[in-house]
Order: sequence, then structure tokens, then C-alpha cells
Amino acid sequence: MTDRYILAIESSCDETSVAIVKNDKELLTNIIASQVESHKRFGGVVPEVASRHHVEVITTCIADALSEAGLVASDLTAVAVTEGPGLVGALLVGMAAAKAFAWAHGLPLIPVNHMAGHLMAAKEQSDLTYPLMALLVSGGHTELVYVPEAGDYRIIGETRDDAVGEAYDKVGRVMGLTYPAGREIDQLAHQGQDTYNLPRAMIKEDHLDFSFSGLKSAFINLHHNAQQKGEDLVLTDLCASFQAAVLDVLMAKTKKALVQYPVKQLVVAGGVAANQGLRERLAVDITEVEVIVPPLRLCGDNAGMIAFAAVVEYEKGNLADLSLNAKPSLVFKGIED
Repeated sequence: MTDRYILAIESSCDETSVAIVKNDKELLTNIIASQVESHKRFGGVVPEVASRHHVEVITTCIADALSEAGLVASDLTAVAVTEGPGLVGALLVGMAAAKAFAWAHGLPLIPVNHMAGHLMAAKEQSDLTYPLMALLVSGGHTELVYVPEAGDYRIIGETRDDAVGEAYDKVGRVMGLTYPAGREIDQLAHQGQDTYNLPRAMIKEDHLDFSFSGLKSAFINLHHNAQQKGEDLVLTDLCASFQAAVLDVLMAKTKKALVQYPVKQLVVAGGVAANQGLRERLAVDITEVEVIVPPLRLCGDNAGMIAFAAVVEYEKGNLADLSLNAKPSLVFKGIED
């Protein structure tokens, strides 16, 4: 059988990434040009700055990926690209590069949902057995997704306001931590105790949706009130209390989902899946199914995950022509659909 090589491009936020996957899941290269240092001074991603950085490095990333994999364009089978969700300007840079490359070399074009990429990154860790459940936790999304078969993603629960990663970054900013704050909060949480009373929104509700805006507001009010009164708060305990509230909700909702939708595997993916506290809670709380978490290098945004998802779309014949456009608000369908 002739080997299949898919080149994938990811540019949905502040990482420019190009990867090449061989056949099903042999990742030959995964080039990532991060913009974190550029956005730190702003305390978050500035869309216009992100787009300009993508323009500066996208062609170099493509060339580096081909060189590192020891391939030339004529060796490729197809080109994949993130079509959404994400920042529209950032998405359009990757989209333009992918369409131009596909047209120039006569290659099929595969559109990929960014969140499907996060989920399918688990393929590098383990073979996936369907149906499966996924908990997707990132800076922009918090979703429970039921996957009855490869390529069929159905939302059964999602955040009604802030995503988990967004909440981490916002409370981190209040505490004066460096953006992105998730990793530092996780480290500090391991040094403290859950001593501050913070809410666990909708934890006892029967539905599977999440809400983190109340937790974020309660945390900010606690911090501001202490400042106004001249009271000292213990930073490590603050982080431990915030993280405990987040993880209690994530675990409760996930366990409810596993009861309602029996599966044998739970995939936990997205940038927040790198959180050590989350991984520890999964090992303790989720024992009824196999838990699969992608390796740390594939938790954040990267083109390797887009390549894995593209394999499924290619095999299902889900290709696009050059009229393909970015979809910044792209979502999975709901279970009722």
C-alpha cells in the first residue's frame, strides 16, 4: 500500500503550526511558532498582532515541516487546515496558505474543526474505541462531546459563559500572575489548601452544562474585598481553592455524562488537559472507563492534532474546494440534532 502523507496547518489563535502525518497516526513533524512572548505584555491575545505574526512565519513553517519530514510537495497526499473555531484574522492566514499550497501542487483540501483536532490528538496516546466520550477544556471552550463513531462529534454539555482556560487567565490577571496563568495557578495550587469558600455552579443540576462566570466573579470579589480592607490572602490557598472548585465541577459533570452515555473510553483534551491537578483528579475520580489524555506537547494548539483529525475526514471523503472560508464560530452539532 502506498504511504499517505497529509500536511496540516493550524493558525486559529496565537500559534502558527504545520505538521505532517504519515498514514494513520505517525507524526513525522510538528512545527510550532509560538507568539506567547508577544502577547504577555497585553495580558492576553491581541487578534491583530496574532494575524500579523502568522503572516510572517507561515511559509517558513511549511518549508521547515517538509524539510524535517524529509519530503517534498509531490510526496504529499493532501493538505488540511483549521477552518474554525478561532480568531477570524488568524484563521484566514492559515486558510489562505493552505488553499494556495493545495492549488499550486494539485492536492485535495481537507477542512478540520479545531476542537475535533484537540480530541483526535488522543490517537497518539492510544487507539480510540467508539463510541467514546470527550471532555474538551481549553481557553475558549469547555465541552462534553459524545462521539458514536469516528468523525461524528455531538455536544451533550457546554459552558454557558466562560470557558475553563478563560477563567484561569482572568483570575490569574487579578492575582498579578504572568499570562497565560494556568500553569502557574496549577503549580501554586499544589502548594496550598482549599480554604476559601468558592462556588461550584450547577454542580447538582441534572443537565451537563457548565458555568464558570460565577466562580470567576466570586474569586475577583474575594480578592478585591480583601485589598480594600487591607487583609492578606494566602496566594497558594487562593489558587488551591479556585482549582478545587473548577475540578469539582468538571469531575461531577463528566461522571454524570458517563452514566447517561455509556462508553469505554474518556478522552480529555485541550490546553487545560495539561493541568497536573486535572490529571490527578481524573486518575482518582474516573475509574469506570479508560481515560486517555494526549501527551503534553499535543495539549496546546498545534497542527499535529489537526493532522490526526484530518485523517478521519479524508477517509470519510470530507474534502473542500477553493471556496472554503474561515468559520470563527464553527461548532459541533448538538445531540438533539
